[in-house]
Amino acid sequence: MRPRLFTPGPTQIPEQVINAMSRPMQHHRSPEFKALFREVTAQLKAFFQTEHDVLILTSSGTGGMDACVVNLLRRGAKILTVEGGKFGQRWGEIGRAYGLNVISLKVEWGEAIDPNEVEAAVQENPDVAAVFLTHSETSTGVAFDVRAIAEKVRQHSDALVVVDGITSVGVLPFYKDEWHIDVCVSGSQKGVMIPPGLAFVALNDRAWQRAEQSDLPRYYLDFLHARKALKNDNTPWTPAITLMLGLHASLSMILDKGLEYFWDKYERLAYATREGARAIGLELFAKQPSSALTAIKVPQGIDGKQLVELLRTRYGVTVAGGQEHLKGKIFRVAHMGYYDHLDMVAFASAMEMALHDLGWQFEPGRAVATVQSAYMNGKI
Repeated sequence: MRPRLFTPGPTQIPEQVINAMSRPMQHHRSPEFKALFREVTAQLKAFFQTEHDVLILTSSGTGGMDACVVNLLRRGAKILTVEGGKFGQRWGEIGRAYGLNVISLKVEWGEAIDPNEVEAAVQENPDVAAVFLTHSETSTGVAFDVRAIAEKVRQHSDALVVVDGITSVGVLPFYKDEWHIDVCVSGSQKGVMIPPGLAFVALNDRAWQRAEQSDLPRYYLDFLHARKALKNDNTPWTPAITLMLGLHASLSMILDKGLEYFWDKYERLAYATREGARAIGLELFAKQPSSALTAIKVPQGIDGKQLVELLRTRYGVTVAGGQEHLKGKIFRVAHMGYYDHLDMVAFASAMEMALHDLGWQFEPGRAVATVQSAYMNGKI
């Protein structure tokens, strides 16, 4: 049975990206690589919808988040984090690791924070240096209104707005400059559709001013070193050359079709999947869902860990389970990446068969038919 990957990172990779990454190795200080790097950094500006520099770091997305903290803040600075899931919590964990004064706005998992709550927190803490947000919370499937939150922050504070866009850039509508987002970090294994190993950080002039003032310890992930190398079409350290080749191929494909094409596609795939789940009596977890993935509640009486395992071993479909207190309670299926409507039909079929094997009572074929109907009726 051919394995099918539906995890919210890594995602499925287009064939042209795989082919690009199989090209012969080249040296990272060669004229050929510099030309490639120059094109890729220009493509990333379009990808982030920004006129400012986008840094490429050889690390995971978490490495990019870590880099944002150590490059933008001074020792003991006060920061505000919005924590409505595992990755929102990560902002706070990183801040505490570097001795920062972290104020956490806790949000019930599955819910999206009201921008007015962030506004009130900023007003209560006028000395906050940065507000750290998550656009698409991968652990819960929730999309946060970072545009509205950023506007509230700007009205009452000089704090930087730093956004985790790891599962949103390239997936959800995102306009970094237009929304006045100071910093946004993303990763390679999500909407970019290449393997893990690269992080991207887009910064505006305000953020660069803070980077020049920061006194937190750093070396490998130093933004100032990266910017200096960027001016020479290169990186300060040895980059992941093979991933760069894949990045160029993927961004070329994405920008050729247009970001709006992918934003619309993922929204429609998500819609169809959710309708299919509802059709057989399943409940969705996120109150304000992200098009990057769908989090589905495990039915009562079903072992959630067994369901995820059965999907993988018997039907070749790999999805993600829940994290922390949601382990065994939800399962998560991705829409971002190299997917189309037939992939969602295949997922719906495997989901039905696995649930049937575990004794869940429903009308067989309803989820599959609903996904198909959504496609035939022009919904996807």
